[in-house]
Amino acid sequence: MNLHAPDRILNFLGGSFREPISGMWMDNMNPATGDVYSQTPDSDAQDVDFAVGAAQAAFPKWSNTPAEERFRILNHIAELIENNLEALALAETNDNGKPLWLSKRVDIPRAASNFRFFATGILHSSTESHSMEGRAINYTLRQPIGVVGCISPWNLPLYLFTWKIAPALAAGNCVVAKPSEVTPMTAYLLSIICKEAGLPAGVLNILHGGGPKCGSAIVAHPGIKAISFTGSTRAGREIAAVAAPQFKKISLELGGKNPNLIFSDCDWDKMMRTTLQSSFSNQGQICLCGSRILVEESIYEKFKEEFVARASKLTVGDPLDENSRQGAVVSRLHFEKVMSMIAQAKQEGGKLLLGGEAVHPAGRCAGGLFIQPTIFEGLNEHCRTNMEEIFGPVVTLQSFRTEEEALMLANTSYYGLSATIWTQDVSRAHRMAAQVHSGIIWVNCWLLRDLRTPFGGFKNSGIGREGGWDALRFFTEPKNVCVEL
Repeated sequence: MNLHAPDRILNFLGGSFREPISGMWMDNMNPATGDVYSQTPDSDAQDVDFAVGAAQAAFPKWSNTPAEERFRILNHIAELIENNLEALALAETNDNGKPLWLSKRVDIPRAASNFRFFATGILHSSTESHSMEGRAINYTLRQPIGVVGCISPWNLPLYLFTWKIAPALAAGNCVVAKPSEVTPMTAYLLSIICKEAGLPAGVLNILHGGGPKCGSAIVAHPGIKAISFTGSTRAGREIAAVAAPQFKKISLELGGKNPNLIFSDCDWDKMMRTTLQSSFSNQGQICLCGSRILVEESIYEKFKEEFVARASKLTVGDPLDENSRQGAVVSRLHFEKVMSMIAQAKQEGGKLLLGGEAVHPAGRCAGGLFIQPTIFEGLNEHCRTNMEEIFGPVVTLQSFRTEEEALMLANTSYYGLSATIWTQDVSRAHRMAAQVHSGIIWVNCWLLRDLRTPFGGFKNSGIGREGGWDALRFFTEPKNVCVEL
């Protein structure tokens, strides 16, 4: 098959490619150049109705399809993603602005891994039984929910899209899915792959459109029984308000304001390399990025000097240039938001150590949306800059003297998604990990992911867990059967 980015993206509904019923379209921009290079459907409730109808029609057969057959199809999708790595990576970079080497190394391989992991996982799923001492036997059935809605963000477009779709399909559900309207291209290319792989018509329906018209219609539709969403806390709050009165299952992954806790006994070189990565990877547009760097006072000045020096050498420029370490931020709207938060940090009294300005490359990317890696110090833990998710290449430095002070700073945030702890003291590592209010704790590493583990956070970082058995359980309903002997 020959995948390529078209001038006009289509919805994938009931196994066919369709224009939006309203005939309305939105521009799709390459953030690295500022050029509109394709159009995407501006779908609405009419398209959602059609998608739900197609999914409902396909559900009886798909839900009764043997797990071995579901595995075969989903594993074939994984193979086709791998076979089309170059085309998918280029599409991801042109849509999102991230460096091409990053799309090749992380985004597309992990999308394939998601399909393969859950395709294999469903073959090994099991249920419980409970004996009542010769009187009766209870056993649990786990059955697919029906039609489910999956809404994914723009920062890791195909990676997080498949993170939701794959377990839903593996468990026997039919899916109505919406990628971000800001980065729709790889989801469209995935629909071509799914058709090629033999996924039955209506099992996966991919709708393109904005949140207010398309996303909200998916959440509100009475035929959709569960919602898995990744995005902003604001949008998650709105989804919960609509879904809860209908008693829909919801899984909300809503971002973070993650602390890096760096103690003086850390492995210095590894810590420094990894902290640079966790601060600025994907232009800071990863919900797991460490945007609040907390450093033990005795090494604070040494850390600051070296960290700023290393960050200043990160090349910001054309995502297609293999030497670029930083690409463009995803959209004009997001660019303006990040720049406004940089201005906010200055107003709050932050001392700018590095960056803080837009970058204007020459040539092809002269009209692109680039921001320098930006570092502030001197801000208190309660200011907006340290409390609100910026989701850009902006970090703050703070110092601490004791473990208790480090915990106080780490736990002050509204969010609780992830944290990284750097220490060679094993007892301290366990002690701190148990007390930091985050759902994911990395010790002496970052973004080391095992797909079997639960993924999600505390507080404003969301509700529920994704990954492994948690994902497969979310997309099924348990039923107890009691048989008297």
